[in-house]
Formats: sequence, structure tokens, C-alpha cells
Amino acid sequence: MHQRRHLLTQSTALAIALAAGLPSMAWAQAKLKVAAVYTVPFEQQWVGRIHKALKAAEARGEIEYKATENVANADYERVMREYVNGGNQLIVGEAFAVEAAARRVARDFPKTMFLMGSSGKPQAPNFSVFDNYIQEPAYLSGMVAGGMTKSNKIGMVGGNPIPEVNRLMNAFMAGARETNPQVEFTITFINSWFDPPKAKEAAFAMIDKGVDLLYAERFGVSDAAKERGKLAIGNVVDTQAQYPDTVVATAVWNMEPTIDEALRQVKAGQYKADDFGKFSHMQYKGSELAPLGTFEKKVPADIVAKVRARQAEILAGKFAVKVDDTQPKPTAK
Repeated sequence: MHQRRHLLTQSTALAIALAAGLPSMAWAQAKLKVAAVYTVPFEQQWVGRIHKALKAAEARGEIEYKATENVANADYERVMREYVNGGNQLIVGEAFAVEAAARRVARDFPKTMFLMGSSGKPQAPNFSVFDNYIQEPAYLSGMVAGGMTKSNKIGMVGGNPIPEVNRLMNAFMAGARETNPQVEFTITFINSWFDPPKAKEAAFAMIDKGVDLLYAERFGVSDAAKERGKLAIGNVVDTQAQYPDTVVATAVWNMEPTIDEALRQVKAGQYKADDFGKFSHMQYKGSELAPLGTFEKKVPADIVAKVRARQAEILAGKFAVKVDDTQPKPTAK
């Protein structure tokens, strides 16, 4: 009898010890399998921000993460299906050029969750969409640009004239006009999501026509500005550390709030087709104007004051940056 009581006591103690360790055990068991499919390399700025956020979740031990870069549009559906069949619970990617195929996969696998960059609407029950709605810091970076150009001529190099690019360019232009109504814009689209040499050549052509500040929507533009001693405004990724005398300001995209919310919903069994776009807003810390850094004392004090005041209004909900998805028009004569 005493021996049995002793065994029961040991068993109870073990149960208590196991219970105490349950959170970490449950966490390990709950580690989600996440896969991403990208049509461009990890170093491309838009995809790079998604990859960074997912790698951070992996580093925290929340997910098992696999990703494939440089997937051709024709192969996108096949790679998606391979990841689903591999047991991944959440598939992340960009469906802009493969909308029909990506949505078809989602329909075929209703128990798998999808979080895709898309110009379209969510598709019930499992296809959510997101985008880099960073028009707020783009507007602020435009205000800085308007105060820094001396020729009143700004060049803008974009990838493709789709809503995701257009809205940032239009916001930038509106911000520049607020601080400098005299500014003129030259605009070129390189029709590629990742071609730094082509973007660089487009920027050189603008500089030859008198532009002294460039909006670097694509990688390669800041290289041209640096080589010719001109200024640049960055987009999505802050590259001032690489271009300390060139990149004045950047509208930064932080994908972490979007990814973290999606992971939370999947873990809680609450994931449903939704638009995650709002998590890219400044209010959710999904975007920000990068610190002026090396240009802190080079940007005119009155411009800095105006930018800070406007930023405070945006964060307080007192100023809304217009979302204009139409293709921006050049104004340079």
C-alpha cells in the first residue's frame, strides 16, 4: 500500500513537471510549416522584405520555412502544388502575374492557407491577399525630395505601371508638390521587376536631361545617382548605409506585422480569406519613413519640421494619403 502511494506520488509529480513544460512542448508541436514561392531573387527589395519577415519567424522557432526563388510564371502553379503536397500549412508568395493559377491551387486545397501578394480580392475560404501599402511614407519621402531638389527636376524609375507601383509614385509626387509646387517629374518604367542595369541606364538618361534627384523605385537607380553625384530617394528597403552620400530618405516596408498576424490566425485556427493590406500602414508599423541619418543636417530644417508634423497627422488619423492607382503622368517639359 505504501509502495503504491509512493508510486502515485511520483506519478503526480511527473504529471506536474510535464504540465509545467507543456507550453514549450506545445509550441514545438505547433511549429507551422510555411513555404514561399517567389518569381524573383531574394535580393529583390519587395520579395526581400517578405523573406526577411519569414526568416525572423523561423529564427524565433515559430515556423519551419522553405522558399523557392526565381520561379518562372509557367512553373509557379507546379511549385505551389509541390509545397502543399509536402504538408506546408501556409503558402506565401506573389500572385500578380499568376492570379488564375494561384487561385486555382487554393480552390483545390481548401484546408491549406494562402497569403499572396495580389491586386485582386480575397477568395473564400483560404486565399488572403496583401500588398505594400506604403503610400504614407512615400508621401513623406516626396516632401523631403521637394525640399532637396535644386533644379526642380525629379526623375522617377519604376518597374511596371501596375497599381502597386503607381500608388507609391503618385503619393511621392503629391508629397513633393506640397513642399515644392514648382517641381517637375520625368517618369520611366523599365518593364521588369529586377533589372538593376536597365534601371541604372534609365536613370542616367534622366540625369543627362537635368534631373538632380531620383526616385529609386527599383534597384540600380541609386547606383546611377551615386556615380553622377546626384541624390536619390529609396523605396521599400533603406539602403542609405550602402549609399551614405546619395540616399536621402526611404519609404520602408516592414512585412513583419502582416506575417505575424497571419501566423497568429493560422495557429489559432482563425485564418480566413481576408485583405491584410492594412498591416502595411504606418499605424500598424508596417511602414515608416527611414531616419534621415547622414542627411539629418543636410535637409532644410523647415522641411524636416513639415515632414514631422505631417507624419504626426498621419499617425493620429488626421491626414489620409490618397491611394491613387492610376499610372502617373510625367510633367517635365
